[in-house]
Amino acid sequence: MTTITFFLMIAVFVATLFIQFWLQRTYARYSRVANSRGATGEQVARAILDAYGLHHVKVEMVPGALTDHYDPIAKAVRLSEPNFHSPSAAALAVAAHEVGHAIQDAKSYAWLRVRHSILPIANIGSMFGPWIFLAGMLLQATGLMSIGLWLFAAAALFQLITLPIEFDASNRALNILKKMNLLDRSEMDGARAVLTAAALTYVAALANSVATLLHYAAIMMSNRE
Repeated sequence: MTTITFFLMIAVFVATLFIQFWLQRTYARYSRVANSRGATGEQVARAILDAYGLHHVKVEMVPGALTDHYDPIAKAVRLSEPNFHSPSAAALAVAAHEVGHAIQDAKSYAWLRVRHSILPIANIGSMFGPWIFLAGMLLQATGLMSIGLWLFAAAALFQLITLPIEFDASNRALNILKKMNLLDRSEMDGARAVLTAAALTYVAALANSVATLLHYAAIMMSNRE
């Protein structure tokens, strides 16, 4: 059983690398496709926020590439420098996606509240779960292994709950871009491709965690035999 789960982990890891490569390639492709309006990611993010009455939410630039995110505490949509200034279909897709999270926050989206409630234990699980499990394995302490397993399971649960949040934000983004006529039909295809590739990275991350969790469980069961 442990051999099967080990090879499952390897297969998921390879698939994750492929998805990351696909995301980078898709993003690079549509970063070269300018939208017909010439609007930048920052301008589109601001326009959508204002259209939804979120005038208090800031749009800020952060260094790096694909470091875009929404900060619910600071109430700020933060766009990476390329997406902040770029008029590309990819930049607008990312900007609209992050605004989608701001809209979720404003509407008290249920899955956001659930994810926020388990965030502390999920952070502990992702940081310490594997190490506690390893310590239990080295000490032949099944109880310690169980604690590590359950902590890591909390981190996997967090990733599972993240999926509907990300999918919803992408759906909101595409609907808003279409409704506000911010992209034409061909540009919408590019935005959809970018957001689909990005969403698959979250699926891959969950699959990686589940495969690891199954491997840990298989090791613990073999230790009990």
